[in-house]
Amino acid sequence: MSSRIQSRTRIAIVGAGPAGLMLSHLLAQAGIDSVAVDVRGRREIEQTHRAGILEQDSVDLLVDTGVSDRVRSDGYQHDGIELAFGGGSHRIDFQGLVGAATQLYPQTDVFIDLADARQRDGGDVRFGVADVSVDDLTTDSPVLRFTDSAGTAHEIRADFLVGADGSRSLCRHEVPADRRSQYFREYPFAWFGILAEAPPSAPELIYNHSPRGFALISQRTETLQRMYFQCDPAENVDAWTDDRIWAELQSRVGANGYTLAEGPITGKSVLPFRSFVQEPMYYGRLVLAGDAAHTVPPTGAKGLNLALADVRVLAEELERALAANDSAPLATYSERALRRVWKAQHFSYWMTTMLHTLPEATPFDLRRQEGELAAVTGSTAGATFLAEAYTGWPQRK
Repeated sequence: MSSRIQSRTRIAIVGAGPAGLMLSHLLAQAGIDSVAVDVRGRREIEQTHRAGILEQDSVDLLVDTGVSDRVRSDGYQHDGIELAFGGGSHRIDFQGLVGAATQLYPQTDVFIDLADARQRDGGDVRFGVADVSVDDLTTDSPVLRFTDSAGTAHEIRADFLVGADGSRSLCRHEVPADRRSQYFREYPFAWFGILAEAPPSAPELIYNHSPRGFALISQRTETLQRMYFQCDPAENVDAWTDDRIWAELQSRVGANGYTLAEGPITGKSVLPFRSFVQEPMYYGRLVLAGDAAHTVPPTGAKGLNLALADVRVLAEELERALAANDSAPLATYSERALRRVWKAQHFSYWMTTMLHTLPEATPFDLRRQEGELAAVTGSTAGATFLAEAYTGWPQRK
């Protein structure tokens, strides 16, 4: 066996997506060194298309910490959404109801901004690593091992380890079964997502309920649009031609008075739905953040925002833990983060079940959903609840 290069850092981070990079950035601003590693190459992450609705707190975090102003100059502010059902459309006015907005800004660009910022600031980020493992989690010197992209083996000792390595987290599985609780919800549908070269079909997102199933008309740029429609999780993307996809989307939104601008479809995929939470979000000197600890259905646009909210809190608690050489602040982090996680789980579940058609849905079920949507859109209190949750709850201690 070849020898490993031995080194030490304060915080070792597994995962260099938005959560891991933002944490590394926040720690650096507090004078705390870290190493972040990812099995994916930087270009691979940049080419992975994800949703991009940012809460105001997420926008402020990127701007106020000096990551980038591009989120404001290149993003698109959305002051509301449309809920389409029952043959018509109803706007939820975020600004009028809660004085807040969201920003349309792809997760790919969030990652690029963060990766550029870490490179600009001399951050230690290593992409394309292999053979990642973590050990000695209950000691005061946990270890991260990996082989870098040049084939050199490394062993890094740290004060604390962070698992920000996504929904297929290696780190999450290092927590013994008797020291964790896991909560799951599987959904009997998925989203068929497309990227299309076309102009926007509406100024804001359309959440469309119909007897044929849910559709979301989102955006990406002035010339590239992101759209989804509810489908079976086992749907074969190759069975769907462009004409068939457009006919399905037009049928669903046409029932509520919309006509979509069409164009060539440049990408298509099926996105399964799953809710998951692992509690607590730490074990020994290992702590979890983002999708490694929790996932939500995409209906409420909470995934990336939750990850950024996690690491904002985690950076504060890690600073306290290092100052006191004590892991107790990790428990505080877990408690603070989980309060927001479960609120987001409720909101995402509520939006999902209110808008999607269950496979066994009866005419009663469809009419009841329309009644629920009418109750939300026809009530200032109901619309305010949706607007507050969608735009994000302010960070609190």
